[in-house]
Amino acid sequence: MRLIPHLLNFFYRHLYHGLAFAYDAVAAVVSFGHWTEWTKETLPFIQGTRLLELGHGSGHLQRALLDPSSSAKASPGLFVVGLDESSQMGRLAQRRIVRAGFASPRLIRGIVQALPFHADTFDSIVASFPAEYIVDPRTLSEAHRVLRSGGRLIVLPAAWPKSRLLQWLYRVTGESPSEVVEIVKEKWSQPFVRAGFEVSVETREVKSSVLLIILARKLTVK
Repeated sequence: MRLIPHLLNFFYRHLYHGLAFAYDAVAAVVSFGHWTEWTKETLPFIQGTRLLELGHGSGHLQRALLDPSSSAKASPGLFVVGLDESSQMGRLAQRRIVRAGFASPRLIRGIVQALPFHADTFDSIVASFPAEYIVDPRTLSEAHRVLRSGGRLIVLPAAWPKSRLLQWLYRVTGESPSEVVEIVKEKWSQPFVRAGFEVSVETREVKSSVLLIILARKLTVK
């Protein structure tokens, strides 16, 4: 039955465009207020100084990448680019970053299946809670192309809030959280392996939840 996927696609399409002003409020509700906290958990995995964010949304992670108080990656020579298909999200992110004191953020409107960058441009690419485009073979091929040898694609695809409701559901279904995480790990890692990446999948436990983080490394050419 394809009704639910179609409804989700409809929801995301409108949330990213005509309803972009409500994006942060919706994200806060569905994450129990932890959305920004969760996205920042990708920061320790970022390497190098040339960074690309796919689907920058309303700009929270872009701001964190540029802010030395929240990211050790903010340093001389840092080159941060954000790409998003939505012009509305571009305007929201622009305002947020400029208000934080960072002039002229590098935000580009484009699609991830045809990245407007030369090969071997970036040390790290990061995507937080992306839609299903992230496992599109064209997306992964483009990410592989624009990463430098040894570069890293970091994807935060899922989070499990620590709540009594989820604990009850696990008991009802007879599954343990660890079993569910292992199933999701396997499902998410395979497209990256097929695209030629060396893949590891991390689970990162924070106070509010358990996060799944995919680390896909472009193999060094000898």
